[in-house]
Amino acid sequence: MTEMSSRSPATEMGDQYSVQYDRLDDEPLSVAVAEAVATFRNEAVTEIEPLHYSINADALERLFEPRANGLRSGGSVTFEYSDCLVTVTAGGEIRIESV
Repeated sequence: MTEMSSRSPATEMGDQYSVQYDRLDDEPLSVAVAEAVATFRNEAVTEIEPLHYSINADALERLFEPRANGLRSGGSVTFEYSDCLVTVTAGGEIRIESV
C-alpha cells in the first residue's frame, strides 16, 4: 500500500494489521479497505476479490462519510473479505485479522 500523508503509519502484529484512514480524504473508504487487505495478504490489490462480493461498498462509504453535523463519533462494522476479518471504526481505523 502506498502511504499517503492522510494516513498514520500501519501497525502489524502477528495475524493482525491496522491502518488509520482519514475520513476527510478524497480516497474512497472502499479503496482504502481493499488496499489494506491486499497489504495484509501480501498481494496486489488486483489479485484479491472485489470488495462488493463481501459488502455493499456504497453503504460502507455512506456509513462513515462526513455529515452536516460533523463526523460520526462512534460505531464500527465488521465483515469477512478475501479470507480476512475486516473492522472499520468511526474513528478511522481499518483493522484486518486472519479468519
